[in-house]
Amino acid sequence: MTDGRAVSRAYRASADSAACTAVVGMQWGDEGKGKVVDLLAAEHDATVRYNGGANAGHSVVVGGERFALHLVPSGILHPGCRAIIGNGVAVDPFKLSEELDGLSARGVDTSRLVLSSRAHVVTPYHKVIDEYREDRLAGDGGRAIGTTKRGIGPCYSDKAQRSSAIRAGDLVNRDRLVGKLELARRFDTALADAEPVEAVASKLHEVGQRLEAHIEDTTYLIHGMLGEGKSVLFEGGNATLLDVDHGTYPYVTSSVCSVLGIPAGTGVPGAMLTRVVGVVKAYSTRVGAGPMPTELHDQTGELIRKRGREFGTTTGRPRRCGWLDLVALRYSAMINGVTELAVMLLDVLETVEPLKVCVAYEIDGERTDRFVPDAAELERAVPVYETLEPLGDGVAEARTLEALPKAARAYLDRICEVAQAPLGLVSVGPDRSQTLRLTERAHV
Repeated sequence: MTDGRAVSRAYRASADSAACTAVVGMQWGDEGKGKVVDLLAAEHDATVRYNGGANAGHSVVVGGERFALHLVPSGILHPGCRAIIGNGVAVDPFKLSEELDGLSARGVDTSRLVLSSRAHVVTPYHKVIDEYREDRLAGDGGRAIGTTKRGIGPCYSDKAQRSSAIRAGDLVNRDRLVGKLELARRFDTALADAEPVEAVASKLHEVGQRLEAHIEDTTYLIHGMLGEGKSVLFEGGNATLLDVDHGTYPYVTSSVCSVLGIPAGTGVPGAMLTRVVGVVKAYSTRVGAGPMPTELHDQTGELIRKRGREFGTTTGRPRRCGWLDLVALRYSAMINGVTELAVMLLDVLETVEPLKVCVAYEIDGERTDRFVPDAAELERAVPVYETLEPLGDGVAEARTLEALPKAARAYLDRICEVAQAPLGLVSVGPDRSQTLRLTERAHV
């Protein structure tokens, strides 16, 4: 008879020896997480996406070739690395199938992609509901949230309401799909003129058959790997300031984007995380509605947008640009328990002068160094700036920290000082080669 306690002890010993790393965005998204995950994936046996949906895109440049990934974890670009979509992700099965076909056509082995049977499915009905609600809010005094209208919010809403929610494991059962979709039509008036249930069910069933080979219980899969002492990299979609609980509510996404979403989104306890890489852009950007205290509406903001090519990977929308908000960064570092920072797009600021960072807010005449996650209150925040020496020339050409201009190193030091976390990585361009890796365990 097997001794359960002995098995548990053996599993814990193996799992403790495994490397569990999380990569999380520290701002409003678009920080460059895809590049960081791509770099670290080579050191891990699997990459796991734990939240969000096809509204979160990652761009990775390999050998001058650009890959835009939306649902598939960035680790798919590394042979031998499993790419796992956890149960916390809202999956558009049509977009996933399209993305897999596109990667296969470019020579990427997609057989390593695994989709959780418990991941909730974004249906065509969710997109109809999303657009209907957003348009109604926009016409109601301009109160739109600024969603991508890709059905993510309604999918998570169905998940909470339970009765009509569809999970990936349901896609191969046509009768179950019909029953769920009929309930959805019955309870939401926005679907009155939507496509008939039978037609939607047929489409979902067809794509489900296409994805069936990839679907399994990923919770057991991940724990099995950890029990064997293998290393796992957790990849967050969106970013901390868009977190449904800790972001600038209500101008947030519908999932837990911080590392706090890993346990619920994968079934792996947070205590198993051994490393948290907080990814921060050298300046601030935001897409859609919601407060952004350091936003620039001048030529400097436009310069940053053009030099940083600040247009959404998924939506193509121009991003709002502004100075780096250190108040928000300190808050995100606290929420995530960051062990090291990855500072991205430093080269974009190379010729920007003067160079400023936000170190505090003034709200109703009172100064504070605390971030305010309530959108209505944050709207009243006036940034208090500190002016720093311009970075100087040669940032993009640097291949070591020492080769960076002195002012650029001082800028990085200031960021780490406020976040109270060491520097692990600096990106000075889009390609893998344009990356300075500084911590001992990340050394190349």
